[in-house]
Amino acid sequence: MIRVLVVDDHAIVRQGLERLLATADDLELVGTASDGAAAVELAAARRPDVVLMDLSMAGVDGVEATRQIVAADGDVRVVVLTSFGEEQRIAQALDAGAHGYLLKHIDPDDLLAAIRAAAAGDVPLDPRAGRVLLHQRRREARAGDLTRREEEVLRLVGQGLANKQIARRLGIGERTVKAHLTSVFQRLGVSDRVQAALWAREHLPARPD
Repeated sequence: MIRVLVVDDHAIVRQGLERLLATADDLELVGTASDGAAAVELAAARRPDVVLMDLSMAGVDGVEATRQIVAADGDVRVVVLTSFGEEQRIAQALDAGAHGYLLKHIDPDDLLAAIRAAAAGDVPLDPRAGRVLLHQRRREARAGDLTRREEEVLRLVGQGLANKQIARRLGIGERTVKAHLTSVFQRLGVSDRVQAALWAREHLPARPD
């Protein structure tokens, strides 16, 4: 029997999911929660196999609740079930430890199959979430190919330094800085300096002087 916890701030959604789960002989609803804080408490108390997690909730949202639940129990599978298909929300949920990401327009039978797949260790993903995950992996692979000098230049871009300042700091020419940045953009799959700076701030913390 697969134990399922449902988390959503809309009662009609919780009730609908409860009725759906009742149609499956191999799935057991062990609780429902209307916010992230309650979800964290219930997950610890009921020890579900799979948590269906909404993202947009007052107080502790779905991303933070996912992070806390996964940190407390690495065996639980959190599957996001939301109406948000934006890349940023998908990336945040996956980074928090979500095991799957589905949109609420999913067919009921497909949702039941996704719960079973998550419990078995598979990763149920809406196609949009799959593209985000693939992009992240490709970007990480490119980042691993950065030379030491490119990483130094990128780190300083993340600190907000202009090309001239970077050139002075590293003792190289401004044209060389531009050349390194061109290479960095290609390796990371970003199109401009702002995206590169955001990536650097997330992945390359500034070194102490």
